[in-house]
Amino acid sequence: MAKIIEASNRLYKNVFVCRNCKTKIKSDPQKILKGKVRCRKCKRNAFRPLRKK
Repeated sequence: MAKIIEASNRLYKNVFVCRNCKTKIKSDPQKILKGKVRCRKCKRNAFRPLRKK
């Protein structure tokens, strides 16, 4: 099965998951590293990258 680059970018690029409540959020990686982005649900700023399946 061929990989479609556009679809892969749409699903996985710039997507992060909150370590506390597991909510997905799309954001710039530099903002995540600087701690400027907060979770909409629990208001924390601990994120990890989304794992590819």
